Amino acid sequence: MKKTILLLSAAAALMISGCASHEAGEHAAAHEKHWDYAENGPAHWGEFSAMCAEGKSQSPINIVSSETVSLNQDYALNLAEDMATTAKVIDNGHSIKVTPAKGGNVTLNGEQFDLIQFHFHDHSENTVDGKQYDMVAHLVHQNRETKQLAVVGVFFEEGENNPALDAILGGVGAADIDLNPKDVLPADTADYFHFIGSLTTPPCSENVLWYVLKQPSPASKEQIAAFRKFYVDNYRPVQALNGRVIGSN
Repeated sequence: MKKTILLLSAAAALMISGCASHEAGEHAAAHEKHWDYAENGPAHWGEFSAMCAEGKSQSPINIVSSETVSLNQDYALNLAEDMATTAKVIDNGHSIKVTPAKGGNVTLNGEQFDLIQFHFHDHSENTVDGKQYDMVAHLVHQNRETKQLAVVGVFFEEGENNPALDAILGGVGAADIDLNPKDVLPADTADYFHFIGSLTTPPCSENVLWYVLKQPSPASKEQIAAFRKFYVDNYRPVQALNGRVIGSN
Protein backbone atom coordinates (compact mmCIF):
# COMPACT_ATOMS: atom_id res chain seq x y z
CA MET A 1 0.00 0.00 0.00
CA LYS A 2 2.80 2.36 1.01
CA LYS A 3 4.60 1.56 -2.26
CA THR A 4 1.44 2.39 -4.25
CA ILE A 5 1.05 5.72 -2.45
CA LEU A 6 4.70 6.57 -3.16
CA LEU A 7 4.27 5.75 -6.86
CA LEU A 8 1.12 7.88 -7.09
CA SER A 9 2.88 10.75 -5.33
CA ALA A 10 5.81 10.53 -7.74
CA ALA A 11 3.44 10.51 -10.72
CA ALA A 12 1.60 13.55 -9.37
CA ALA A 13 4.90 15.38 -8.87
CA LEU A 14 5.89 14.65 -12.47
CA MET A 15 2.51 15.92 -13.73
CA ILE A 16 2.85 19.15 -11.73
CA SER A 17 6.43 19.57 -12.96
CA GLY A 18 5.32 18.93 -16.53
CA CYS A 19 2.48 21.45 -16.26
CA ALA A 20 4.85 24.03 -14.80
CA SER A 21 7.34 23.47 -17.62
CA HIS A 22 4.56 23.75 -20.21
CA GLU A 23 3.31 26.99 -18.65
CA ALA A 24 6.87 28.33 -18.53
CA GLY A 25 7.30 27.40 -22.20
CA GLU A 26 4.06 29.16 -23.12
CA HIS A 27 5.14 32.21 -21.11
CA ALA A 28 8.52 32.27 -22.90
CA ALA A 29 6.83 31.89 -26.31
CA ALA A 30 4.47 34.75 -25.50
CA HIS A 31 7.50 36.95 -24.82
CA GLU A 32 9.61 35.66 -27.72
CA LYS A 33 11.35 38.52 -29.50
CA HIS A 34 9.82 39.68 -32.74
CA TRP A 35 11.24 41.61 -35.68
CA ASP A 36 10.71 45.34 -35.75
CA TYR A 37 12.37 48.52 -37.00
CA ALA A 38 14.26 49.30 -33.78
CA GLU A 39 16.05 46.87 -31.44
CA ASN A 40 15.28 43.90 -33.69
CA GLY A 41 15.49 45.98 -36.86
CA PRO A 42 16.59 45.18 -40.43
CA ALA A 43 20.20 44.42 -39.47
CA HIS A 44 18.87 41.56 -37.31
CA TRP A 45 16.19 40.19 -39.61
CA GLY A 46 18.42 37.30 -40.63
CA GLU A 47 17.80 35.96 -37.11
CA PHE A 48 14.10 35.62 -37.96
CA SER A 49 14.48 34.41 -41.55
CA ALA A 50 17.76 33.39 -43.20
CA MET A 51 16.45 34.70 -46.53
CA CYS A 52 16.61 38.27 -45.19
CA ALA A 53 20.39 37.93 -44.83
CA GLU A 54 21.25 35.44 -47.57
CA GLY A 55 18.81 36.25 -50.39
CA LYS A 56 20.26 37.58 -53.65
CA SER A 57 17.09 39.24 -54.98
CA GLN A 58 16.07 41.31 -52.00
CA SER A 59 13.94 44.45 -51.88
CA PRO A 60 13.94 47.39 -51.71
CA ILE A 61 16.55 48.65 -54.17
CA ASN A 62 17.84 51.93 -55.50
CA ILE A 63 16.66 52.30 -59.09
CA VAL A 64 19.24 54.06 -61.24
CA SER A 65 17.10 55.37 -64.08
CA SER A 66 20.02 55.70 -66.54
CA GLU A 67 20.81 51.99 -66.12
CA THR A 68 17.34 50.61 -66.82
CA VAL A 69 16.37 48.79 -70.02
CA SER A 70 13.24 49.10 -72.13
CA LEU A 71 10.58 46.85 -70.62
CA ASN A 72 9.72 43.62 -72.39
CA GLN A 73 6.01 44.13 -73.07
CA ASP A 74 5.29 40.54 -72.03
CA TYR A 75 5.75 41.96 -68.53
CA ALA A 76 3.63 45.08 -69.01
CA LEU A 77 1.39 46.11 -66.12
CA ASN A 78 -2.34 46.24 -66.79
CA LEU A 79 -4.14 47.82 -63.85
CA ALA A 80 -7.82 47.30 -63.06
CA GLU A 81 -8.02 48.71 -59.55
CA ASP A 82 -11.25 50.69 -60.05
CA MET A 83 -13.43 48.88 -57.52
CA ALA A 84 -15.80 50.67 -55.12
CA THR A 85 -15.74 48.58 -51.95
CA THR A 86 -15.47 48.65 -48.20
CA ALA A 87 -12.19 48.07 -46.41
CA LYS A 88 -10.82 47.27 -42.98
CA VAL A 89 -8.00 49.56 -41.78
CA ILE A 90 -5.78 48.37 -38.94
CA ASP A 91 -2.51 49.19 -37.25
CA ASN A 92 -0.85 45.76 -37.45
CA GLY A 93 2.19 46.64 -35.36
CA HIS A 94 4.40 47.34 -38.36
CA SER A 95 2.30 49.56 -40.61
CA ILE A 96 -1.16 50.85 -41.41
CA LYS A 97 -2.75 48.02 -43.40
CA VAL A 98 -5.85 48.25 -45.59
CA THR A 99 -7.75 45.10 -46.55
CA PRO A 100 -10.49 45.66 -49.16
CA ALA A 101 -13.58 43.46 -49.03
CA LYS A 102 -13.35 43.22 -52.81
CA GLY A 103 -10.13 44.40 -54.43
CA GLY A 104 -9.25 45.13 -58.01
CA ASN A 105 -6.56 43.26 -59.92
CA VAL A 106 -3.61 43.53 -62.25
CA THR A 107 -2.88 41.39 -65.30
CA LEU A 108 0.74 40.41 -65.96
CA ASN A 109 1.73 38.31 -68.97
CA GLY A 110 -1.87 37.13 -69.31
CA GLU A 111 -2.19 36.09 -65.65
CA GLN A 112 -4.47 37.82 -63.14
CA PHE A 113 -3.26 38.89 -59.71
CA ASP A 114 -5.90 40.01 -57.20
CA LEU A 115 -5.40 42.88 -54.78
CA ILE A 116 -5.38 41.37 -51.28
CA GLN A 117 -4.12 44.29 -49.18
CA PHE A 118 -2.05 47.43 -49.19
CA HIS A 119 0.02 49.10 -46.51
CA PHE A 120 2.18 52.16 -45.95
CA HIS A 121 5.75 53.03 -45.05
CA ASP A 122 6.58 56.47 -43.69
CA HIS A 123 9.36 56.91 -46.26
CA SER A 124 9.61 55.09 -49.56
CA GLU A 125 11.60 51.86 -49.44
CA ASN A 126 12.62 51.74 -53.10
CA THR A 127 14.48 54.88 -54.11
CA VAL A 128 15.00 56.40 -57.57
CA ASP A 129 18.44 57.81 -58.32
CA GLY A 130 18.96 57.95 -54.57
CA LYS A 131 15.78 59.90 -53.92
CA GLN A 132 13.58 58.68 -51.07
CA TYR A 133 9.96 59.84 -51.20
CA ASP A 134 7.91 61.08 -48.24
CA MET A 135 5.72 57.95 -48.05
CA VAL A 136 4.88 54.87 -50.08
CA ALA A 137 1.96 52.49 -50.43
CA HIS A 138 2.58 48.87 -51.42
CA LEU A 139 -0.42 47.30 -53.15
CA VAL A 140 0.03 43.55 -52.71
CA HIS A 141 -1.54 41.26 -55.32
CA GLN A 142 -1.61 37.48 -55.47
CA ASN A 143 -1.99 35.04 -58.35
CA ARG A 144 -5.02 32.82 -57.64
CA GLU A 145 -3.37 29.74 -59.10
CA THR A 146 0.36 29.97 -58.32
CA LYS A 147 0.08 32.22 -55.22
CA GLN A 148 2.95 34.32 -56.58
CA LEU A 149 2.91 37.92 -55.37
CA ALA A 150 3.05 41.13 -57.38
CA VAL A 151 3.49 44.47 -55.59
CA VAL A 152 2.66 47.87 -57.06
CA GLY A 153 4.57 50.64 -55.31
CA VAL A 154 3.00 54.11 -55.14
CA PHE A 155 5.20 56.97 -53.98
CA PHE A 156 3.69 59.91 -52.10
CA GLU A 157 5.16 63.38 -52.26
CA GLU A 158 4.16 66.39 -50.18
CA GLY A 159 1.57 68.45 -52.03
CA GLU A 160 -2.22 68.65 -52.15
CA ASN A 161 -4.49 66.97 -49.63
CA ASN A 162 -5.37 63.41 -50.65
CA PRO A 163 -8.99 62.42 -49.86
CA ALA A 164 -8.18 58.70 -50.00
CA LEU A 165 -5.55 59.15 -47.29
CA ASP A 166 -8.04 61.12 -45.17
CA ALA A 167 -10.44 58.18 -45.27
CA ILE A 168 -7.69 55.66 -44.46
CA LEU A 169 -6.08 57.63 -41.63
CA GLY A 170 -9.47 58.43 -40.15
CA GLY A 171 -10.57 54.81 -40.31
CA VAL A 172 -7.76 53.09 -38.39
CA GLY A 173 -9.35 50.61 -36.01
CA ALA A 174 -12.87 51.87 -36.77
CA ALA A 175 -15.74 50.28 -38.67
CA ASP A 176 -15.16 49.49 -42.34
CA ILE A 177 -14.58 52.50 -44.56
CA ASP A 178 -15.78 53.11 -48.12
CA LEU A 179 -12.85 53.01 -50.48
CA ASN A 180 -11.80 52.66 -54.11
CA PRO A 181 -8.19 51.45 -54.41
CA LYS A 182 -7.89 53.41 -57.66
CA ASP A 183 -7.95 56.60 -55.61
CA VAL A 184 -4.59 55.74 -54.07
CA LEU A 185 -2.95 55.68 -57.52
CA PRO A 186 -1.45 58.69 -59.32
CA ALA A 187 -2.96 60.03 -62.54
CA ASP A 188 -0.20 58.41 -64.61
CA THR A 189 -0.04 54.64 -64.20
CA ALA A 190 1.48 53.91 -67.61
CA ASP A 191 5.06 54.78 -66.60
CA TYR A 192 6.81 52.49 -64.14
CA PHE A 193 9.87 50.43 -63.29
CA HIS A 194 9.80 46.63 -63.05
CA PHE A 195 12.14 44.18 -61.34
CA ILE A 196 12.15 40.86 -59.51
CA GLY A 197 12.55 41.25 -55.77
CA SER A 198 11.29 40.15 -52.39
CA LEU A 199 9.00 41.05 -49.55
CA THR A 200 10.53 43.97 -47.64
CA THR A 201 9.74 42.41 -44.25
CA PRO A 202 10.51 38.97 -42.81
CA PRO A 203 10.42 36.31 -44.14
CA CYS A 204 11.79 38.37 -47.08
CA SER A 205 10.48 35.76 -49.57
CA GLU A 206 11.78 36.23 -53.11
CA ASN A 207 10.31 35.88 -56.62
CA VAL A 208 8.02 38.86 -56.01
CA LEU A 209 7.12 40.88 -59.12
CA TRP A 210 7.69 44.56 -58.36
CA TYR A 211 6.14 47.47 -60.29
CA VAL A 212 7.08 50.94 -59.05
CA LEU A 213 5.01 53.76 -60.52
CA LYS A 214 7.15 56.72 -61.56
CA GLN A 215 4.65 59.48 -60.82
CA PRO A 216 3.98 60.05 -57.11
CA SER A 217 0.55 60.64 -55.61
CA PRO A 218 0.12 63.76 -53.47
CA ALA A 219 -0.15 63.84 -49.68
CA SER A 220 -0.46 67.00 -47.63
CA LYS A 221 2.08 67.94 -44.99
CA GLU A 222 -0.60 67.33 -42.36
CA GLN A 223 -1.39 63.84 -43.73
CA ILE A 224 2.27 62.85 -43.71
CA ALA A 225 2.56 64.09 -40.11
CA ALA A 226 -0.61 62.17 -39.17
CA PHE A 227 0.84 58.94 -40.52
CA ARG A 228 4.10 59.52 -38.67
CA LYS A 229 2.19 59.68 -35.40
CA PHE A 230 1.75 55.94 -35.97
CA TYR A 231 5.15 55.11 -37.50
CA VAL A 232 8.47 56.80 -38.05
CA ASP A 233 11.20 55.02 -40.01
CA ASN A 234 9.24 51.83 -40.73
CA TYR A 235 11.21 51.13 -43.87
CA ARG A 236 13.95 48.68 -44.83
CA PRO A 237 17.20 50.12 -46.26
CA VAL A 238 17.98 49.45 -49.92
CA GLN A 239 19.55 46.10 -50.74
CA ALA A 240 22.22 45.02 -53.22
CA LEU A 241 21.05 44.69 -56.81
CA ASN A 242 23.26 41.62 -57.44
CA GLY A 243 23.14 41.94 -61.22
CA ARG A 244 19.38 42.24 -61.56
CA VAL A 245 18.06 44.08 -64.61
CA ILE A 246 15.45 46.81 -64.09
CA GLY A 247 12.90 47.37 -66.82
CA SER A 248 11.40 50.78 -67.54
CA ASN A 249 8.13 51.55 -69.27
